[in-house]
Amino acid sequence: MSVSKIQSVIAPELKEFEHYFDDALKSKVSLLDIVMKYVVRRKGKQMRPMFVLLSAGTTGKIADRTYRAASMIELLHTATLVHDDVVDDSYQRRGFWSINALWKNKIAVLVGDYLLSKGLLLAVDNGDFDMLQIVSNAVKRMSEGELLQIEKARRLDIDEEVYYDIIKGKTASLIATSCAIGAASVGADEQTVKLFYQIGEDVGMAFQIKDDLFDYADADVGKPTHIDIKEKKMTLPLIYALQQADSSLRREMIQVVKRHNTDKQKVDWLIAKVVALGGMEYAKNKMNQYYQNALMAVAKCPQNQYSDALTQLITYTIERTK
Repeated sequence: MSVSKIQSVIAPELKEFEHYFDDALKSKVSLLDIVMKYVVRRKGKQMRPMFVLLSAGTTGKIADRTYRAASMIELLHTATLVHDDVVDDSYQRRGFWSINALWKNKIAVLVGDYLLSKGLLLAVDNGDFDMLQIVSNAVKRMSEGELLQIEKARRLDIDEEVYYDIIKGKTASLIATSCAIGAASVGADEQTVKLFYQIGEDVGMAFQIKDDLFDYADADVGKPTHIDIKEKKMTLPLIYALQQADSSLRREMIQVVKRHNTDKQKVDWLIAKVVALGGMEYAKNKMNQYYQNALMAVAKCPQNQYSDALTQLITYTIERTK
């Protein structure tokens, strides 16, 4: 099922969320207001707010707190994207110029800080301290995940366990937080909030492994491929392949990542080795394990139109083609 069909289930709720989000972006500083209008123009699929709304609808009645929760998540997500573009020296995102490309790094960092502060203040100003705690924990985990990846990338000594720690922080924590805060926004008990956090974490793990698989794709997936290799990122297909290789082949493969990661011929050789050693197949199996875990957990929840759409959104995360 396409995202647009899933969105149709919560079309009125998404519209209401967008009003909340747009209001949260307003500023009296003219430069900031111009940048915020640009941010709104380049919004993506809004998957994380969808996880908030669908998790809330599965467990209770969507209300103002839910819209604030979805806005907090989208503000945090947008802030991290702005900061990521600065860290990665990236000048395009979703077919648009990045904030740092148009207004330089100094303004981009400040804009990211502004977005993050607006998200946190949205909770404080409305007394949503339970939701503030959930989101603050996500900020901490995302930062830790990014820094752990940077630390390990220097030595290329990431094993499978460390890889999972990294992506639990970097990617899965925000989707987990989206589901948990959605449940919390409608007054779900602590056990239910934890269940939805686990659902989101499993989805986030599957989502990131799917992205890792895209990097090894030959077909057009709507985004540049082999970027992880160029940036010396150790992802699951490569980690598994290195575990299967003998010591001599392992050294050769690591040398390509370390010193020849922009040499197309050598990168193609590396990718062929990853495939031959079962790295792609292993990663697909792991992705499917996380996916099935998420589906089984949702099956334990109240069944309604929102839980049906949540199941479809979870399926979309691993069936998407870009």
